Amino acid sequence: MKNILITGGAGFIGSNLALKLIEKGHKITVLDNLSKQIHGENPVETSPLFKKIKDKVVFIEGTVTSRADWEKALENQNVIVHFAAETGTGQSMYCIEKYTEVNIQGTAIMLDILANKKSSVEKIVIASSRSIYGEGKYKHPKLGIVYPSHRREDDMLAGNFELSYADYEELELLATDEDSKIHPSSVYGITKQNQEQMIMTVCPTIGIAPVGFRYQNVYGPGQSLSNPYTGILSIFSTQIRNNNPIQIFEDGKETRDFVFIDDVVTATILGIEKEEANGHVFNVGTGVATDVLEVANSLIKAYDINVPVTITGKFRLGDIRHNYADLTKIRTCLGFEPTVYFNEGIRKFSAWVLEQEIQEDKLSISLEEMKKKGLLK
Repeated sequence: MKNILITGGAGFIGSNLALKLIEKGHKITVLDNLSKQIHGENPVETSPLFKKIKDKVVFIEGTVTSRADWEKALENQNVIVHFAAETGTGQSMYCIEKYTEVNIQGTAIMLDILANKKSSVEKIVIASSRSIYGEGKYKHPKLGIVYPSHRREDDMLAGNFELSYADYEELELLATDEDSKIHPSSVYGITKQNQEQMIMTVCPTIGIAPVGFRYQNVYGPGQSLSNPYTGILSIFSTQIRNNNPIQIFEDGKETRDFVFIDDVVTATILGIEKEEANGHVFNVGTGVATDVLEVANSLIKAYDINVPVTITGKFRLGDIRHNYADLTKIRTCLGFEPTVYFNEGIRKFSAWVLEQEIQEDKLSISLEEMKKKGLLK
């Protein structure tokens, strides 16, 4: 049995991980600020994510930007799983100080404490992100493997959304492996890169084993249906159940690797328990690219609510075009294999959504914020 601290442990991934670790006999402490954006206006009373863990963990309501909260949470811990972070690619482009303070400074405070005080911490697992890659990995017909730069606004305004290289040769999309170029295209991606690098660099110097997981797009029962800033399946689901039309950015052919929550929890536990994980970073996904238009149509079919879908040609600065995971390393090193692929995952997710109250569709609020900042074109 280990004493395990999960920062952000009342969130979607953290709460699911906490319950599974409790089943395995571990003692869990959660440090979480119960953000209203995720948990609602009265989280202690109404947040399903918080309520399902509150009597099963040692809960500390606090923030990773507080040294005092960190010192309280770190006492007698053997493992830290660091999930606490501001999330959302678009929002990060205009809430820059907030994202930097929470994601980078919060991680720095933890490491500063551990580097300067004796502790019982043996391992830190950091939740990194596929966003650190920026655009994914491609094959050029003449040059071989290439990593294209971020897309140009002028090209996208002209309706050219696919990646191109300097000579405009057609590129073949490949799965992104852990040795691929790191060049994030959003402030969120930059902060996740910084978190990961700090953990992987500092921990070995202070006798703590680091493990990094670059999660792809995580979804499943329990994720917030009211947060309009992140989670495309949740956002579309809330729109559909409100009988609101779906407006899809770009041409609808942009793709993501959607990974089910159960598989993410499994991978994370492997990282906690297996020494083979120590000192490594791993992709966590399905290794399958699914386009946004397919997501929308699959959800409409699942809910049997026929709302109109419009391909708008609009785009958000900071968004990437494609990225899906190469799982060779995590398969080889940790024996991880995804068990829930998109079609089955959609069935499980939509069945859960239909059991929930219909949430207010707040997407227009977040889009208006981006438009005012010049980030939605």
